[in-house]
Amino acid sequence: MLQRITVFLFCCFTLSLFAQDKQYKVTCVGFYNLENLFNTSDDENRDEEFLPEGKKSWTSELYQEKLGNIADVVANIGTELTPDGVAILGVAEIENKGVLEDFVKQEKIASRNYQIVHFDSPDFRGIDVGLLYNPKYFELTNSKALPLINFNKEGERRFTRDVLLVSGIMDGDEVHVLVNHWPSRRGGQKATAKYRNNGADLCKKVCDSLLIENPNAKIMIMGDLNDDPTSPSVKKHLAAQRSKDSVKKGGLYNPWENYYRKGIGTLAYRDAWSLFDQIIISKGLIDQKAGGYQFYKAQIFNKKHLVQKTGQYKGYPKRTFVGDTYQGGYSDHFPVYISLIKEVK
Repeated sequence: MLQRITVFLFCCFTLSLFAQDKQYKVTCVGFYNLENLFNTSDDENRDEEFLPEGKKSWTSELYQEKLGNIADVVANIGTELTPDGVAILGVAEIENKGVLEDFVKQEKIASRNYQIVHFDSPDFRGIDVGLLYNPKYFELTNSKALPLINFNKEGERRFTRDVLLVSGIMDGDEVHVLVNHWPSRRGGQKATAKYRNNGADLCKKVCDSLLIENPNAKIMIMGDLNDDPTSPSVKKHLAAQRSKDSVKKGGLYNPWENYYRKGIGTLAYRDAWSLFDQIIISKGLIDQKAGGYQFYKAQIFNKKHLVQKTGQYKGYPKRTFVGDTYQGGYSDHFPVYISLIKEVK
């Protein structure tokens, strides 16, 4: 009880910039690329290296350690504002629903009773996206997988992750979440840009449809976009704005662009930071006239213990493997999350 009172008072203090005589509920929504969360079973996908006899000697002991490590991360995201942490968490690089079932049972998050939304995708590596939600805060009403159709220059289908659309009620507010893991830059950034642009176009089409039904629809486009906030997929195809004041009716706001322009990112490559992990939101979440939950702030969960301390990747997110050498880390991406607030009447 003391902890809850302390947190509540802290929330009131930190949110006092809105009004001295108002109180707010706080909830958090996050995204985390779990970096190759494979089990040790020989399933029907390209998981050969993540088997006990594979190149990485991926044993049950290492799998359980990985689950515990990332559970420790998720257990702490957003707890500075709400003791229950993230109410909704999008995830990427998961092998199947089974690994999420194993994950939500981990001791550090089991009490949250996270529920799972997952569909198998046709990705050539056999990895999917998914969504976890705390039923204390979110009631699922609908979910579906939206195929992302891409073709290579030979006209052959380039199989990748579906976009996961999840709709539900969050404390009286209808919200829609699109979980993404757009195609990688393997083969060259420019050569593969069209595949990510198609991912952005698919999300924009869904957003436009939802906004026709409800101009104040509360939509969150989240995921590992394999593009930065200034990339054409985000700036041109999604038309996500850097400033809230620039977001027009039917538009989108990207709170991560200012981070990126300051050199802050969620993953590093060749000593340069990228910010591929983003949560982009619709105007309904920044327009106080829409009522209900409103955007408060965006944060990268980049605590010191998640950073590699030595070696080739010193200063990078502490990953599970470097090549085939086990590092005992978490992920090669930092999680991101946004805080939403709602006035208590």
